[in-house]
Amino acid sequence: MGVAYSVGEVDHLYTFFVQWSPDVYTNSNKKKSKTHFIREKHQNRYLGKNNKMASKNKQLNSHAATNWEIISVKDPKRRLSVCSSDSETEEPEYQGEVGVVLPVLSDYSELLDHRHLLSLASHMPARTQGYPWQLVYSTAVHGSSLKTLYRNMAGLDSPVLLVIKDMQKKVFGAFSSDPFRVSKYCYGTGETFLFSFNPDFQAYKWTGENSYFVSGNFESLQIGGGGGEFGLWIDADLYRGSSFSCPTFHNAPLSTQKDFIIQDLEVWTVQN
Repeated sequence: MGVAYSVGEVDHLYTFFVQWSPDVYTNSNKKKSKTHFIREKHQNRYLGKNNKMASKNKQLNSHAATNWEIISVKDPKRRLSVCSSDSETEEPEYQGEVGVVLPVLSDYSELLDHRHLLSLASHMPARTQGYPWQLVYSTAVHGSSLKTLYRNMAGLDSPVLLVIKDMQKKVFGAFSSDPFRVSKYCYGTGETFLFSFNPDFQAYKWTGENSYFVSGNFESLQIGGGGGEFGLWIDADLYRGSSFSCPTFHNAPLSTQKDFIIQDLEVWTVQN
């Protein structure tokens, strides 16, 4: 009478007989050949995978190398500001030259706006940068009197900025290294210069030919001179003025007319 065994029971019996009589129930050559075949098969499979991966990586590296682009540090920021719609990621617009601080006015100006200040900033001495500018004299506030202008500057020891608008709506003036005062002799240094927005900004620096920077009396105020001509001349009533080319600055006439009528006048000084 036969006995039926399940698959699991057959496996257990076979394991028992192999352990009891290994020489009878095993074939070392067959096992070795099978093991070698399996090992060789596995190695080929791994080698195949490695070759495929190496080939794929080589393709990726080749593709990346052909698409690399060398850009500067500024380029990512510029591209971000151009491509992004988020205003917070945009770079602020550059306002002025590197290292130049835009003058800050502590009072309201009838004549100077942001464009004027931006143009003047790079021509002012470094010692004036970083300080607020205070209104010392204005025809709109103090009337039209050269004596009052001198009186308001008594005791000052800082540079001043003279700004004029004539009846032709032209804006021009002078930067003086010293405050305006009555003096028998010329005063000031080579920091003094004339300027004009007529309509583009022009600055006229010291040429070194003479030292006729500023001179003043109760009848008039003169800036720049030589050869009988003044770069800028203003009368006692701050009403009439004139501007000619002079050796001190080699300037062009600051207004469209050499003789002009003053509409508004302001003088600013540094608060240091």
